[in-house]
Amino acid sequence: MAKKVIGQLKLQVKAGQANPSPPVGPALGQRGINIMQFCKDFNAKSADMEPGAPVPVVITYYQDKSFSMELKTPPASWYLKKAAGLKPVGKRNRARGSVKPGREVAGTVTVKQVREIAEAKMKDLNANDVEGAMQIILGSAKSCGIEVKG
Repeated sequence: MAKKVIGQLKLQVKAGQANPSPPVGPALGQRGINIMQFCKDFNAKSADMEPGAPVPVVITYYQDKSFSMELKTPPASWYLKKAAGLKPVGKRNRARGSVKPGREVAGTVTVKQVREIAEAKMKDLNANDVEGAMQIILGSAKSCGIEVKG
């Protein structure tokens, strides 16, 4: 008989840096998921990704307190900010796009870089081909205030 699914949980954790401190520990603990096992499994699976990259993870947890996880690729905005060379600012030490997208330009990327990002994110995007994926990435660039140069 198949395991009975209790629910799903979506988190965004930095690659290779999962630990039981907030926000990961409390989110998993209140659902009865083994926190240390998740941290070990996540860090092992994300070891080949760039350290510190934000990785969305979907955790499905079952009645017998076991779980399975699916790692996604980092958000398009993270790839775009990295390609544009935007530096981290503020208390949280995150790169920011434009405060006024469409009016102010925070940085620029090339069409080649957009294609590379689209190819990297292809499995997580709702697109049939790379050109369609590039259109999705171009929309993300526009909303971040990042200009795309031909």
